[in-house]
Amino acid sequence: MLLKEIARFSLQHRTLYCYLILSIWIFLLIAGMYKYIGSIENGNNLLNAKGFGYRKTERFLAEEGDSTDRIRIKEINQTDCTHPFAIVTGEEGGSLEGWTLQGVLLLIRHGDRGPMAHVRGINEVDCGYENDPTLARYINFLQNTTTGSTSGGHWMKTGPFHGFPLLPAASKLCLLAQLTHKGIAQMLHVGDIVRQAYANALGLYTRVPISTQRTTPFNGSDFISNPTSSFQYVVDDVVIYSTRYRRTFQSAMALLFGVLPPEKWLAMQIQESHSLSYCFSDCACPQAEKLKKQLANEMNGHLSKHPAIGAIVQWIGAALLQNPQAAGQQINPLEIRDALLAHICHAAPLPCRKIHSNVPSADSYRYGSKTGSSSTQDPLGLDVINIDLDEATLSGGGAGPPINTEQPDDSDTTEQEPEIEGCVEKSHVLALMSYIHWAGMKELYSQSMRQQGLLRSYGLMRNIVAYMLRMISGDRVKFVLYSGHDKTLEYLIASLGVQLENPFIPYASRMVFEVYKSDKDTQYYFRLVYNGRDVTNTIDVCESGKSLNVPRGIRGARAHLCPIENIIRFIHDDYFLSLNATNYKDACMAQTKQDGFF
Repeated sequence: MLLKEIARFSLQHRTLYCYLILSIWIFLLIAGMYKYIGSIENGNNLLNAKGFGYRKTERFLAEEGDSTDRIRIKEINQTDCTHPFAIVTGEEGGSLEGWTLQGVLLLIRHGDRGPMAHVRGINEVDCGYENDPTLARYINFLQNTTTGSTSGGHWMKTGPFHGFPLLPAASKLCLLAQLTHKGIAQMLHVGDIVRQAYANALGLYTRVPISTQRTTPFNGSDFISNPTSSFQYVVDDVVIYSTRYRRTFQSAMALLFGVLPPEKWLAMQIQESHSLSYCFSDCACPQAEKLKKQLANEMNGHLSKHPAIGAIVQWIGAALLQNPQAAGQQINPLEIRDALLAHICHAAPLPCRKIHSNVPSADSYRYGSKTGSSSTQDPLGLDVINIDLDEATLSGGGAGPPINTEQPDDSDTTEQEPEIEGCVEKSHVLALMSYIHWAGMKELYSQSMRQQGLLRSYGLMRNIVAYMLRMISGDRVKFVLYSGHDKTLEYLIASLGVQLENPFIPYASRMVFEVYKSDKDTQYYFRLVYNGRDVTNTIDVCESGKSLNVPRGIRGARAHLCPIENIIRFIHDDYFLSLNATNYKDACMAQTKQDGFF
């Protein structure tokens, strides 16, 4: 009897089980149909651009994915993009009890710019920057000021930068290798930090009677004074250098506008650096070129051991770049990083690859030379890679054939609905950025990079030490600005042995040498601050108890001070020890028996 009841109960529930399974199957079928229909709609909503498009629903900064991905995404956005609102005062300046600030030497990387390579669909990315009162005030000043120094937003003073525009040509476009309005805003905010930290302590707003005005060969009679006043600003206490690129010149002028009063800003004279590394008279160095090639080979070797990353680089490169490498050639991951940052840093959707049946593919037709040569080659063979290159070459003014952005005469220009081949995913970007960070750290702290940094930055180090000596000897120069590139700072960081967490130099980065005099005696010290962080005790010549730890400010903060004699001894006696040489000439010509490398 009991067995019969159990059998009847099981038979009844078996029917219930069937209904449940059937209901779940129908639910999954409907869900799958909605997902399929949604993917088609997303594909049809791609922005029209030949061979390229965007997914409107996919943004790199969107809050989705697991917590680890969100943390990494936020980190990339903060460290590599340098948004203007995130630029705040760090450990610069401050009141060091018992010490007097004698001078400041400031090195900067230019602000946010357009990509160095020709990127598909870049015109769809909004590189503008709005609702910033500081930027609006600067633009209004330039548009409404006509003097012997500026006219129509251009710098009109005689010199290497005569006729240079002070603002980017377009307010919202990411032009090739050109500064953006966001880049201008970044430098204005950096200038505000510099003004707060140093302007009063250095007396940069000092006025003197006109009869006592001293001049220099560079700032002779170039000053603007109020005709109703018998006083004028001192102009020979500021020295400004910039490489002859619009992005570095515009960055320098925007920063200085935040530091100096307008009348003094108009009186400044800008000196040109002929090298991205600021080598001055110590430039020609065959050994540095060999080390550069050796580093490139090492990086290629690392990439060859990570075929999955290499595949991601090639796929994204074909989607992003108008001039990808010829078939079989590996695209430089740094070139992809630079192109991706143009999207990430401006909150643009990640790109998608599209195929037009009536448009030749990237393999059958390339914009420009058929040799597949990259548009980011350095024509002068100088100390710069794809992150900061010669604008003339990128615009077709350098060696090689100009880049052709027009379609062939026999191509059919009829627009057709594109077919989606695939889109760049967050997982692609995170994997690529993680690899580039790892490889960058290996390169930055490698022996080859240290040696190349010593050779490339020797001229700049000599110039910095020379100005330090002038500052402590009572010279009028109080503030020196070097407006450069990522490599400008990277070589100097490598030569000094500074320890950083990020191997790349973000836009609008700043490195400050602060020179101090002890109030108790005639001892002079210096301090190194990188992007608001005191890194003095990480320098080789200042670590291991070689620097002082002194109170800074009124909140219990501390600052490190390193004797100036340490860096003087380093540049004169110990600089070339690791290169097995005693001077720059011998170090640049030194070779070993094996392959001519150290």
